[in-house]
Amino acid sequence: MKPTVDEVEHIFSEAECLYGHHEVQVALDKMAAAISAELKQANPLFIAVMSGAVIPTGHLLTRLSFPLEIDYIHATRYDGDIKGTELKWLVEPRSSLKDRTVVIVDDILDEGYTLEAIIKYCYANGAASVKSAVLVEKDHQRGVSISVDYIGLTVPDRYVFGYGMDYKGYLRNANGIYAVKGL
Repeated sequence: MKPTVDEVEHIFSEAECLYGHHEVQVALDKMAAAISAELKQANPLFIAVMSGAVIPTGHLLTRLSFPLEIDYIHATRYDGDIKGTELKWLVEPRSSLKDRTVVIVDDILDEGYTLEAIIKYCYANGAASVKSAVLVEKDHQRGVSISVDYIGLTVPDRYVFGYGMDYKGYLRNANGIYAVKGL
């Protein structure tokens, strides 16, 4: 059920700021430096995981000054809710993955099911190598065994929003990373 605007404003007003704008920018700079050092000669294809990765991908890519291509995939377990369910594949990338270095960019590594499935999808579609980049890694036990190549920040095991991460479809545009009070 969609929250009311009043509920969203209340959630935001009570949320704890875990990382402010400046701290997120520093994390993105570090991620970009690591990606550049490793992939600047690779002609990589960056794939943003919609909808959450739209903001971190935009901020990250403007820091990369080498040839690359961009595409997106829309696979979700949350679909506007606060709990994950079965993975839904909504949109596949239009670009060929065959023999490419692919970089999957997502907003958060939570349980890991979505990222794991997307990585398997990329290899099944001919990717030569697949790297992963997440703005935020949640500090808790994963549902799957997965490691991420580029991580911006770590957050405690709480429900977070901002910089692409949402609360029931809202607050992706928050200019920091916040934890919902009580969740």
